[in-house]
Amino acid sequence: MLVEFNTLPEESRVWIYQANRSFSESELEEIKAKLNIFIENWTAHGSDLQAGYLIKYKRFIVIGLNQNLNNATGCSIDASVHFIQQLEKDYNVDLMDKMNVSYKQGEFIAHKSLTDFRKMAKDKAVSKNTIVFNNLVNTVAEFNENWEVPASESWHARFLK
Repeated sequence: MLVEFNTLPEESRVWIYQANRSFSESELEEIKAKLNIFIENWTAHGSDLQAGYLIKYKRFIVIGLNQNLNNATGCSIDASVHFIQQLEKDYNVDLMDKMNVSYKQGEFIAHKSLTDFRKMAKDKAVSKNTIVFNNLVNTVAEFNENWEVPASESWHARFLK
């Protein structure tokens, strides 16, 4: 059952999928339509799942699930992964690679491999104040408070001296 993301309880689970490029306006409209259909029909053992989504910065797909009503199961998580993999194929984009880092350069969102980000940190091209996206957050509350943070407040800090 599709609901507005901002109505999900703070303890709702989130999954963040980071694209290696920005989506165009037409791609965003198509992706939103596909997300609406997927989430409206998303179930766990035949029970509706109450979920919502956000697309941030034309690059991040955030799916939230209210587990107070029904928990995600292995099958329902598999269904969401297959859905995301289909988006990857449809739009020739990488959404599942967790070894990439996105961060802000002014108003621009940069996307680098972890190796490149580590090198940039060593070369002082990024700093502890660089705004990074911590895609490891697990709940709506964590997403709201700890997703977009200075690198010093994220797991990225290990690369900064």
